[in-house]
Amino acid sequence: MGIKAETDRVLSREEVVELADAVAEYDGIATGIGSNVYGAQLIVQADSREEAIDAARERFARAVSIARLPEGPIVGADAISEGEEESPLE
Repeated sequence: MGIKAETDRVLSREEVVELADAVAEYDGIATGIGSNVYGAQLIVQADSREEAIDAARERFARAVSIARLPEGPIVGADAISEGEEESPLE
């Protein structure tokens, strides 16, 4: 599950490293150094796409809080399930 949020300022390397540390427990990686859009790719196991989206949003919000990043609206999400191609979600 990939998820991105937007904020009103550019994030530093240190901030994105904090996000990477926070998503590591979900086998995640973080992006966004030098950008006002930051995100993460997380491993989520769920019975449905909707449950996966809900779980990813919850985990991402928790990681953003732990990393003390400025909250911003979710501007994108992508999911890949076993046996499926990548497809954008809203």
